[in-house]
Amino acid sequence: MSDRWATFDCYGTLIDWNGGIAAQLGRFFGEAEAARLLDRYHEVEPRIEGEDPERSYRTVLTMALERLADEEGLALPDGEHDALAASLPSWSPFPETRAALEEARARGWRLAILSNTDRDFIDASRARIGVPFDETIVASEIGSYKPGHRHWTEFFARTGAERSRHVHVAASLFHDVAPARELGLTSIWVNRLAETAGPVPTREVADLANLADVLDELVAA
Repeated sequence: MSDRWATFDCYGTLIDWNGGIAAQLGRFFGEAEAARLLDRYHEVEPRIEGEDPERSYRTVLTMALERLADEEGLALPDGEHDALAASLPSWSPFPETRAALEEARARGWRLAILSNTDRDFIDASRARIGVPFDETIVASEIGSYKPGHRHWTEFFARTGAERSRHVHVAASLFHDVAPARELGLTSIWVNRLAETAGPVPTREVADLANLADVLDELVAA
């Protein structure tokens, strides 16, 4: 029987993306404004990705921070325009990430990352996670940002994975769950923020603690 594959978004799913961004927003503009500005940031970044899919994620992060500040009438400190890009390699995995991935690997799952990022960023984050991945596909190397479909097209082309033995795991409805549904793929939504609306995944979980059990329910060994 063919391999079972689990693909993952990285930031927001395995790595605490919101925490990393909010820390920088709070540092510049005050902790009281960080949550509101984080919501606004999530509106700005996808627009920039959509404007030019050839942009590196490093450039996207810098432009998004600059545009957010400009739209909000805020001033970034000198020398801090690239603060998100500079801080990303230090962003932490969620507490359960490593154990969940290790258990999935122990049960025979092959793991891959499909990420809207650059190779150097994902290499740094993979090192922090500390679990091997069998494949990694990043936006800057394929000229496409999710919710575009090219990450999945490239994944299936590289691995020869069977769609019936593949599950995509992600926290973003917009970037991941919606395109997975469009492609007819099995998905697990990691709903860390207790959201209540959006495209319906195959399964919904609050975190990755029971990931291996849910994967095994969706695709038998």
